[in-house]
Amino acid sequence: MGRRSQLFDPTQVARMGKLGFTARSVVEGFLSGVHRSPFKGFSLEFAEHRQYYPGDEIRKIDWRAFGKTDRYYIREYEDETNLKAVFVVDASGSMAYRGAGQLTKFAYAQQVAASLAYLLLGQLDAVGLLTHDTAPRCYLPPKATRKQLFLLLQELERTTPGRETNLGAIWDRIAGQYLKRRGLVILISDALDELPSLGRSLRHLRHARHDVLLLQILTPEEVEFPFNHPTKFESLETSGANLTVDARRYREEYLRMFAEHQRGLRKLASELRFDHVVLRTDQPVGRALGAYLAHRKQRR
Repeated sequence: MGRRSQLFDPTQVARMGKLGFTARSVVEGFLSGVHRSPFKGFSLEFAEHRQYYPGDEIRKIDWRAFGKTDRYYIREYEDETNLKAVFVVDASGSMAYRGAGQLTKFAYAQQVAASLAYLLLGQLDAVGLLTHDTAPRCYLPPKATRKQLFLLLQELERTTPGRETNLGAIWDRIAGQYLKRRGLVILISDALDELPSLGRSLRHLRHARHDVLLLQILTPEEVEFPFNHPTKFESLETSGANLTVDARRYREEYLRMFAEHQRGLRKLASELRFDHVVLRTDQPVGRALGAYLAHRKQRR
């Protein structure tokens, strides 16, 4: 892969907290298995500075940095980054669902967003974050600075799943109110909402010429519905709402409806030309990195 520099020294890594450690280990573990970087000039340095290479404009050398380090560095500015990406992370009540012994969907989403942000910032891309339930809860505009990763991790760690939401309606609002500059929008959600509503919001994003990557996070139970006995199902979005059913009787109908929903999402992805990747909470988070890299390769 060529030369790789560390993103942080040990004291800086300690400041990132548990989520930061996870992101770093996921990314470095993933990259260690890549024999050749898919990115020309790939470097794990932040956009504030990068090493000077022959052919770079001398006027861009940061002479102050040279005086301190006796090494030549080029100062990078936000408009020189490769890409502007915004993570739109679903923090509605349904994301609090936990399968048998796995992470909750939201905890998995936190790790996916953190790991991809770590990777993107290391590629000198600008990264932003928007979390939501029924309304936007936090918005960090895209930036390509070292501080941005700390802010993003901090916001992810302090966020907990909240209220019920209409995904299509909130994504439509986000598209019109926050995502006005063309870029990559990475939607991280279970995407369990009515297809017509989801379709309207996704069309809005694509009409605005955004590149869209939908990472659909599901538990094995949601995919396979393994319940065989009378089971109590409790709503994570509506307080006090629960229902006890003979799961074995409803299994066939559930699986039929789930398969229909997934076919609908795949059809939307094909029609609107965005990537839809299913991530199960019993699979390594590193799979999200592979999905992202495949997505970028297809778009080039």
